[in-house]
Amino acid sequence: MGMIAALILRDLRRAWAGGGVTLVVAFFLLVAILFPFAIGPDAVLLARVGGGVIWAAALLAALLPVERLVGPDADTGVLDQLAVRGVSMATVAAAKIAAHWLSFGPPLMLAAIIAAGLLGLPLETLLAVELGLLIGTPGLAALAVATSALVTGVRGASAVAGLVMLPLAVPLLIFGAGSIEGGPGAVKLLAAVSLVLLAGAPFVAGAAIRAGMD
Repeated sequence: MGMIAALILRDLRRAWAGGGVTLVVAFFLLVAILFPFAIGPDAVLLARVGGGVIWAAALLAALLPVERLVGPDADTGVLDQLAVRGVSMATVAAAKIAAHWLSFGPPLMLAAIIAAGLLGLPLETLLAVELGLLIGTPGLAALAVATSALVTGVRGASAVAGLVMLPLAVPLLIFGAGSIEGGPGAVKLLAAVSLVLLAGAPFVAGAAIRAGMD
């Protein structure tokens, strides 16, 4: 547990010190600001589609730091040192998932309050969006780390990461947006998808990291 906590704190410090958190929140809010300009000042329409906009912005914001989640540690030999010490790469991936969620999940939920104001969302819709983000963003974090491990060492990793992550994140986007008005059933589907990603991503990422070491 001590090693896991140390890995989480290390990645958190890197995310905050490197400005990654600020970039993610700024991008998220920028999408929310620009969207009303694209569809016009129709308050009713904005309120109806605003929840889906927030979810789409959250997905794109989660994609921004993907290239930096695993690649720097692979390039500097940190992962090799952890492997020599007998630390499982699945454990390393799980720690990175926890750190990535802590660095972007709560700030994104706070930024969603501002985005909801910009989009004119009523309070009940905002509460539904926040619940969905609380449930779904851990799945996004898991998917981001797994994607980062898969594209580490690949030329043009950022573009490849988008091609890998976006299609796999579609279920989260669908059920996340659907949970706003879909009731408990949609929330349960969102939770199920998020749990599947959380359960499987550390092993996928761990296998990808080990393959990159060979």
